Amino acid sequence: MERLAEELTCAICYDIFQEPRVLPCSHTFCQGCLQDLLQPSHEFPSGRHLRCPTCRAVVSVPAARLEALPLNFALKAVIEKWQQEEGAGAGTCRAHPRQPLNIYCLQDRQLVCGQCLTIGKHHGHPIDDLQSAYRKAKEASGKLLAELTDKSHSKAFSCSERLQQQKAQCQSALQSDREAVLQYFNELGDALEIKKAALLSALDELDSCISLKYDPLIEDVEKLKLEEIELKELLSAVEKEESPLLFLRKLDGLQQRFHALIQQQLPNPEPLEIHPRMETLLQDTWSKTEIGQVNNIHIPELYLTGKSHCSGKQTGASAMWAALREPSFILLFVSLVVSLWHTAISSGTIPAPLKALSEFLLQIYQDSCIYLWDRVQELCYTSALPRELCRRILPDDFY
Repeated sequence: MERLAEELTCAICYDIFQEPRVLPCSHTFCQGCLQDLLQPSHEFPSGRHLRCPTCRAVVSVPAARLEALPLNFALKAVIEKWQQEEGAGAGTCRAHPRQPLNIYCLQDRQLVCGQCLTIGKHHGHPIDDLQSAYRKAKEASGKLLAELTDKSHSKAFSCSERLQQQKAQCQSALQSDREAVLQYFNELGDALEIKKAALLSALDELDSCISLKYDPLIEDVEKLKLEEIELKELLSAVEKEESPLLFLRKLDGLQQRFHALIQQQLPNPEPLEIHPRMETLLQDTWSKTEIGQVNNIHIPELYLTGKSHCSGKQTGASAMWAALREPSFILLFVSLVVSLWHTAISSGTIPAPLKALSEFLLQIYQDSCIYLWDRVQELCYTSALPRELCRRILPDDFY
């Protein structure tokens, strides 16, 4: 074993090889020992070189330094195997035969002999007794284990708990916001559905009114159409009649029916318009309403009115009403009415001009009522005023 130890010993430090590197000349030395032999050089591109201690051959050190030299893996494996066998059965120093390993080197954490501390590579290293070093290490190990076991002293555990708490708080706030969003839009959706249903119901109700107004008229006109078709068919059949007497009789009957048909009064109702129009209402009111004020939007009461009452031109009752508001006309009108009325009372009879004027004024009153009602309805619905307030604007006879 001593012979094998000599073969495994570096020729420079006389100790077991540490990181054995092979030079180009095939000699092997410790990497640390070769490092001490390096010298600057101007002859080689790398700028550094060394001489082999055995054959004195000059070796250029690569640019990557000594780590670029090949490692003697075979020798390193033999050394490790030898160290395992030597450490299991012997207590003597491998570098210094027959020297007991009785001192613990704190720096290299291994047992060394006295010569390793005086002339060997462990010279100047801090040392201690093996049992003392073991006892101190056991105490340190116990303290370390206690610190690792106590989560309150673990920075990692404290940081993890803090992060978990912060994450839970953020997720809780996020869940609360998610529930608020769902509740808000559910309520908004319910409000919109209610408004939508109310508007569609108003349109359906108005559709029923339109059908109620036009369906009987259309039914009557359809009967007249059928009468015309029947007369055309009968007339075509009469034209084929060969008997003069029967032809005259049948034609006479058809002519009577035809004259009766053309005497029928065809319906000619005034064109109606819907007021207010939903398209205008949605653009002027709904599109300009803040989303949170949807519940406050008034659902208008739809109604049908004559086209002349809905036009923007000043015709009919609107023009008359504008004229009636003139102060000079009002004064003249009041004077005329008072004079005629005084004459009627004095004579005990109502003259024909006053009666005609009364009928004319009644017609003006009725047209004016319709005109005023249309204007009030428009103002109420376009300004979204409460219906009770609208009912207070005009007297009861306007409803």
